[in-house]
Amino acid sequence: MEAFPAEAAAEVPSLAEDPALGLSRRTKFEILGAVMLGMFLAALDQTIVGPVLPKIVTELQGIDYYTWVVTIYLLTSTVTIPIYGKLSDLYGRKPVLLLGISLFLAGSALSGASQTMWQLVLFRGVQGLGAGALFPIALAVIGDLFTPAERGKYQGLFGLVFGVAFLLGPGLGGYLTDNYGWHWIFYVNLPIGLVALAVVWRLLPNIKHVDKAGEIDWVGVGTIILALVPMLIGLTIAETEGFGDPAVWAWLVGGLVFLGAFILAERRAVEPVVPLHLFRNRTFSASMVATFFAAFGFGALVIFLPFYFLIVEGVSATESGYRFLPLMFGLILSSIVSGQVVSRTGRYKPIMLAAIAILIVGQVLLTALHVGIGDTELALRMFVAGLGVGPTFAVFTIIVQNAVPFHELGAATADLTLFRQIGTTVGVAMAYTFFRINFTWDLLREQVVKAGAPAELVPTAAPAGFDIAQLTSVGGGGPDFLGSLPPQLQAVFVEGFHQALTIAIANSLWLGVGAAVIALLSTVALREIPLRTTLGASPAAAARAGSDRPSPLPAAD
Repeated sequence: MEAFPAEAAAEVPSLAEDPALGLSRRTKFEILGAVMLGMFLAALDQTIVGPVLPKIVTELQGIDYYTWVVTIYLLTSTVTIPIYGKLSDLYGRKPVLLLGISLFLAGSALSGASQTMWQLVLFRGVQGLGAGALFPIALAVIGDLFTPAERGKYQGLFGLVFGVAFLLGPGLGGYLTDNYGWHWIFYVNLPIGLVALAVVWRLLPNIKHVDKAGEIDWVGVGTIILALVPMLIGLTIAETEGFGDPAVWAWLVGGLVFLGAFILAERRAVEPVVPLHLFRNRTFSASMVATFFAAFGFGALVIFLPFYFLIVEGVSATESGYRFLPLMFGLILSSIVSGQVVSRTGRYKPIMLAAIAILIVGQVLLTALHVGIGDTELALRMFVAGLGVGPTFAVFTIIVQNAVPFHELGAATADLTLFRQIGTTVGVAMAYTFFRINFTWDLLREQVVKAGAPAELVPTAAPAGFDIAQLTSVGGGGPDFLGSLPPQLQAVFVEGFHQALTIAIANSLWLGVGAAVIALLSTVALREIPLRTTLGASPAAAARAGSDRPSPLPAAD
């Protein structure tokens, strides 16, 4: 294994230039704990609400707003990510993080107190406005407190936080709703969030990396919102209606138009929301593409495995979450271990190549999903896929933060979070569309006949007025439709339906395999830059050294 060339000498910033260097190790860990709590809350709210939404909708009598309770949170939390990242570079992490936590807690309290469905949708939007700051700024704070060579030890906790939130969410939501009422799935955020708010307010110095804050790029802010919101709405509609719906393309095209306007605005901006010049850095751009497609594949797994558990195996929503444990354990384990290995060896490219190769293997194994697969066999396949996913959460953050100028660390971290979020959303929408293409009446009829139904009794075309999508929404084989079938057909129809559904799910998972292959090819393009052992000189220090770069970096590719 060839040795890295010696890193160029860099002037270590003073305490005045970089206040994070003046913190004791204990204080750093207290801050780390607080930002992890904030990340946990944002991740928890992505999983705790879904299983209890039917009960909320019934009580508030707002079925027309059902999907918007989830959609509005996704919209507001996603579109604000790059804005918060840039603001934290200009004005410091502390005020932005405090604002994010405060908005999240206010949204939580108001959501819990909602009396109508439209109030809940509005206040979930407020929650999302706060959540948009929690992930990227928390990761940027870790980048401020620890050198790139140290960060792996702590960035790996990102996967742990996500995994624990994913596992606790459905069960905790059900328990609180059943014993105390659905309002408490929001109120539970308050004590945890207040602890995080107090620690950040008391201990975190206001770390920023520019000598003088520039003007906010309002044109960039406006155009990125007008670009992302329509695209996210279009993708959300695609999850239920498919990409054949004209409304989907109307929203997507509208978003793309404003995306073009955003790019033009950023090229002229003094302090762009998304610094486009970063994409000329091969390591940065390759990380963005790899993260997008790794998240794309993971999104398909997160959607279809619980789908299989709920409909084919007939388990409850809570139990479905627990059946997902092997994948999440693999994710948590590999996220933590990969971060430690990167910190100890200073190398990340071989780890990421191996991780995404393992992800491909795990996803290929899951494409062989079939009715009656043993619990142990399925658990092992999920565990392998989880092992491949974990490092994409931990290590790409280290790679990006090490590859960009220190004063743009917040914006770069936010960009990575945005690509991960959008990748998951696109993956879910595309997987659902691919599933609908696969799950046809012809496939269903074929499997019903294989299950033992006389071919002459099963129509060759779907009955008039029959919507095959209804079968996947009611679960267990469509009781309303079953009642219209001859008694001798009902049992074999359920068996054939489960077989057809599983085949369609397995075929759809190949989409994730293709996305993971693209992620692997993108990772090959990474240029392994030695991990810096200092936080990087501030602009003032860099200026004294006669450089316009804040840290010793190789030239952008």
